[in-house]
Amino acid sequence: MNIIIVRNSRSQARSLKLSGRGLVCALFAALLLAATLSGYGTYKYLTDDADGLFTRETMATWRTQLEEQRLELQQVKEHSMAEVDALSLRVAQLQSRLLRLDALGERMTTMAKLDKGEFDFSAPPALGGPESSELGEAYQQPRFADVIDELTQRIESREAQLEVLETLMGKRRLQDDVFIAGRPVKKGWMSSRFGRRTDPINGRLAMHQGVDFAGKKGSDVITVASGVVTWSGKRSGYGLLVEINHGSGYVTRYGHNESSLVKVGDLVKKGQTIALMGSSGRSTGPHVHFEVFRNGRPVDPAKYIYRASR
Repeated sequence: MNIIIVRNSRSQARSLKLSGRGLVCALFAALLLAATLSGYGTYKYLTDDADGLFTRETMATWRTQLEEQRLELQQVKEHSMAEVDALSLRVAQLQSRLLRLDALGERMTTMAKLDKGEFDFSAPPALGGPESSELGEAYQQPRFADVIDELTQRIESREAQLEVLETLMGKRRLQDDVFIAGRPVKKGWMSSRFGRRTDPINGRLAMHQGVDFAGKKGSDVITVASGVVTWSGKRSGYGLLVEINHGSGYVTRYGHNESSLVKVGDLVKKGQTIALMGSSGRSTGPHVHFEVFRNGRPVDPAKYIYRASR
């Protein structure tokens, strides 16, 4: 292989003749020189850049950033601990509330004499259902939020049970209040029964539509059931009369009073004092004339006087 070298237009040209082996050696030498120069350049670049990276200012900046991150991490940890404490307190409050509801429910069930199997507050709510063919996920530890949600649902379930129980007790109490039973006086004795008798004023045979309870003048006259006052004042033959409507077709009358303590429209409770015993109207002495009407017809009060209260 011939290589012709020309310096300029006037100089003499030189010719260089290379054999095959010489050409290979020349190429190898050129590649080695290029690799050497490239390695030296890379080393120089890295050493110069490292001198700029690891300076005191850089190290101080890194230390400052690391300290800031450490403080942020500490704040996040403290905030998380505070949230955990708050959640733990909330769980404790819900558990305490649930225990109080269970105790109250058991007490109300006992007082109302209800079936304990229907309102069993000591047992967890009954759950169930057909098994699903789909496979669920593996068990995982519940989170705090899940525990709180479960407690809240249990409390809502207990409160719903208590509402039903309260409604039942209210209905039962209402039925007990309007259930006619007992005597119309706290103290006294039955001086005349229901039915035909000799009239104490004219001596003739007459129908007595109630019973009489004799006692001390001014003693209490009480209602035998809850209801609404439909009459309070003088009435022919009764003297000063109090009449009470108990609903379901039942009405009671209390006659010959000395004074009335209620007025028309008043709501009265069972056992409440509604008048004071007297001898007004057709009467021979202090007593209360007690009548019971059912669907507008007088009935013998004795069957209501002697039956037990609910």
